[in-house]
Amino acid sequence: MRAWIDGQLLDNPAAPAVSIRDHGLVVGDGVFETLKVIEDQPFALALHLDRLERSAAGLGLPALDRGLITKGVEAVLEAAPTTYGRLRITVTGGPAPFGSGRVEVAPTVIIGLEDATPNPDTTKVVSVRWRRNEHGATTGLKTTSYAENVIALAEAREHGATEAIFANTVGDLCEGTGSNVFYVLDGALKTPTLSSGPLAGITRALVLEWFGAEETDEPLAEVEEYATEVFLTSSLRDVQAVTAWGTRTLPHGPVTRAAQEAWRTNERSLLGLSALS
Repeated sequence: MRAWIDGQLLDNPAAPAVSIRDHGLVVGDGVFETLKVIEDQPFALALHLDRLERSAAGLGLPALDRGLITKGVEAVLEAAPTTYGRLRITVTGGPAPFGSGRVEVAPTVIIGLEDATPNPDTTKVVSVRWRRNEHGATTGLKTTSYAENVIALAEAREHGATEAIFANTVGDLCEGTGSNVFYVLDGALKTPTLSSGPLAGITRALVLEWFGAEETDEPLAEVEEYATEVFLTSSLRDVQAVTAWGTRTLPHGPVTRAAQEAWRTNERSLLGLSALS
């Protein structure tokens, strides 16, 4: 693992390096991005930094120093070769007194890189009883407040799945803990609208651009019961077929395979520090 914090590459990435009063630690007051690295090249870095800026603005954090963050990314990439890795950029509200109130300080900027293993082409999911709030203050923001995802994912793993699927407050399909959902229903490829509450995934947007799908809202129960194909998208899943949803078996079907092929055909165009900068 390699770690860079506030302008400095750490000699020991596992050493204590963040204040116990940092607002990201105390109350989850922070935003982040996770992206893959292939052969020392970050994927879709500019798109991830765009979303990081939107999330920071939505949370009320100071404007980000994009140049500083890019230098941090370069530093961890140069620290050691990476065949395939997970890069995480985290920005928090910085040190503050214990409690929810912020003070005017510079944000804490943390960049970490660890080796990873590519995900398999297929997976299993389960629906969970908790609901996403499509009207919440942090809806659509990629914040560090991930406790409900931790709980839901633990339940999914108890059932042999790698992802938990949420409905929103009206019962429509929303998203996974860290993924967007695409499905084939009535012969058409569909995905939930952003107004239904999911995060605007980078991979989701690229699949819409490179392959296409209808953005629409359907009850989660109907999708779970009647969809003929389902796949997940995220920064490290890419396009991953769902071959089991709870007790129901699903095919790794032709639409999903075509979407995966479209992804493989196009993804190298967004590798590198300068891609879409």
